[in-house]
Order: sequence, then structure tokens, then C-alpha cells
Amino acid sequence: MKGRIVKGIAGFYYVYTAEQGVYECKAKGIFRNQKIKPVVGDYVEIRVIDEKEKTGNVVEILPRENELIRPAVANVDQALIVFSVRQPNPNMNLLDKFLVMMEYQNIETVICFNKTDLGEDSFMDELKQIYNQAGYPVFFTSTTNQIGVEQIKKELEGKSTVLAGPSGVGKSSMLNALTKNYSMETGQISEKIGRGKHTTRHSEIFCLGENTYVFDTPGFSSLYVPGMIKETLEDCFPEFFPYLGQCRFSGCAHINEPDCQIKKALQTGKIHQSRYQNYKMMYEELKEKEKHYD
Repeated sequence: MKGRIVKGIAGFYYVYTAEQGVYECKAKGIFRNQKIKPVVGDYVEIRVIDEKEKTGNVVEILPRENELIRPAVANVDQALIVFSVRQPNPNMNLLDKFLVMMEYQNIETVICFNKTDLGEDSFMDELKQIYNQAGYPVFFTSTTNQIGVEQIKKELEGKSTVLAGPSGVGKSSMLNALTKNYSMETGQISEKIGRGKHTTRHSEIFCLGENTYVFDTPGFSSLYVPGMIKETLEDCFPEFFPYLGQCRFSGCAHINEPDCQIKKALQTGKIHQSRYQNYKMMYEELKEKEKHYD
């Protein structure tokens, strides 16, 4: 029987099947020998042990479209990054790091600024301008007043979306608003998982409808991009793309070099100052990191 891992904890994998609901499964030893570990989001083949108790074994992991290392999730179509416009104010450096992490892993990203009931229009206009210019869809929501949630739902339809963002921005409220009409699927999963002894929060998937899933990933505040080097950073800023390869020097870092097309675009307002400043900060951080490894 085929299904999808919706939660994994303490060696148990909870597999959601469209036909029969959720099964509590263990992974076969063969995966350890192959150095493969099932992760949340994996499509798997299971063998049922006890239909009444809904238990089984994961016998095969189907090929992955992609995989994130931290948090460990697979088969992601896009990321929904949630920040608040106030309380707390958005940390633009952290937001840009999230975006870089997703660009590096070729995952499309939608930005959501929550708590619009606390924000000022002029500031929200500026946020929209910065990130639209960088090529990202930007949405404004207030989960308190149920504003903008339906638009977000439309963006999620037919996709597997990772929900990310720092604490205090209303991520849990957003998840509750998105899943409140789908209590049957989420309730069925929660009931099965709730019976177990394991209550620690780990990555979990919520099914919002046909082929529509949201990954809740508590560990997503830690930014980890294996293999990222300072030379690849320019490829993670979409607004840089039209100017790459056009600078006077082929290895231009776009910081101190003359005749740099990125800096010219910055001067003419085609690249926003805050995005460029965060690029420079990240470049220096990567440079420092590389020094420690030399």
C-alpha cells in the first residue's frame, strides 16, 4: 500500500494513506544498511501488519523530488515564509537568509507578512516594493481578523508547502487558520499519533485537500545550508540575475570592485539597498566561515 509520511518520531513513522487513513510504521533495517532514513514528506510503500491496530512497516521509499537537510523533509514544492509587520518587527536580515536558503535549494518561496492589524500602510508598502522587486510574491494577513487567509489558501492549492518563520510572528495562528476546515484529515492523523507516547514536536504534515499539504517545521528557525560558499551567494538573489556576468571582473564580488553592474543597478534603484546590505553581510559571514575551515 502506498502512502506519505506525515510525522516521524522516535523511530515511528506515521503514514497517511488516502484509502485507509494513518498507519503507525517502523522502517525496515534495509534502509540503515543503505544509509537512507525515511523523512516527513516521503512517499512510501508500506506492508500492513495489523489492520485493526493500523500498524505496519515501511518497505520502500519512493524517489524524492527534493530534500531539505534541516529540517529533514522531502518532496517540497514551495515555502511559505511568515514574518510579522509588528510585534516583533521583521528582521530583514533573517528573512533574506531564509530566502537565500530556499533559492539555494531551488524551492519557490511565497512571503507572508502577518499582523497587518498592527502595521502602518507606508511600511507595508515598502516591504511589498522591496520583495516584489526581488521577484517574490508578497501577501499581507491578519489571522486575528481573518484577513488574507483565503488568498494564502489559494497559493497552497495542489502543492506541498513548508511553513517557516521565527517565533512570535503568528505561525501557529496561521496554521490553525489554514487547517480549521480540514479537521477530518488532521483530526484523524492527530488521533492516531496522540495515542502514542511521543508528544515532542517534530516536523508534521497537514493535509488540506487533494494534493495540498502544509509542513509545520518547528526546527526551521535554524539556518543551515550545506555546501554554500560565498561565490554562489550571488545566484541566490533573483534581482541580481540580469546583471551577472556583465561586471568588468569575472570573479566580481560586487562589493569593492570598480565597474560592477550590481552596484550600478543599486544606484539606479533596480536593487534595493536593504537587500544589497544583507548580501554584503552574508558574503562577509561566508568569507569568515571559510577562513576557519582553511
